[in-house]
Amino acid sequence: MTEMSLEAAVRKRRSVRGFLPDRVPQETLDKVFELARWSPSGTNIQPWQVYVASGETRDQLRSQFMQRARDKHPANTDHKGSRGPIGELWKNRRRACAAVLYDAMDVAWEDKPARAQVAFRNFELFDAPHVAFLCMDEVFGIGSAWDVGMYAQTLMLAMTANGLASCAQGTMAHHPDLVRHAFGLGDEVKVLFGISFGFEDTNMNVNNAHTARAELAETVTFKG
Repeated sequence: MTEMSLEAAVRKRRSVRGFLPDRVPQETLDKVFELARWSPSGTNIQPWQVYVASGETRDQLRSQFMQRARDKHPANTDHKGSRGPIGELWKNRRRACAAVLYDAMDVAWEDKPARAQVAFRNFELFDAPHVAFLCMDEVFGIGSAWDVGMYAQTLMLAMTANGLASCAQGTMAHHPDLVRHAFGLGDEVKVLFGISFGFEDTNMNVNNAHTARAELAETVTFKG
């Protein structure tokens, strides 16, 4: 396999929402997670706890998440985090992201049943054969949550560089009790989010969705 530069991995990485059923070889799993453990963290505390579901564990969790979604079971996330109304700048970016996704699947904004099915695909893990749940102990706060975020980016870039696709999902935090039960975890282990991953199914139209990014001047200020 040809080695990929950091720049190439950053530009190639994107949220993939359609995967092949093929499992990733354990050798490759070991390689990407070994690389991700070198992610930075404040005072090198490394607060992340990562639980990867494959095979029967993945199948059971997928089925349980899907059933709760069908039953309209309310989400009960470990980290509630208050969030007020966001401004039009950020609303427009979110709308643009949705438009790219729906356009790729030929789903009209007015077609609510079709949009609901698109959302439901989250709980199907987009058919990914693996899902990693990123967690941390209840003693940690927001400062450690961003450490886990840096770990997640390192992990997804490692996946990209090794021919894998991924999709970070906040929906995987909706029912943390299912995750704790599947892995035999104590209540002190809190779920932040999940990452579904595997090999991209290039025949799925949804994977033709490519989002843009704000111009540099919109998000970065240089002074001095």
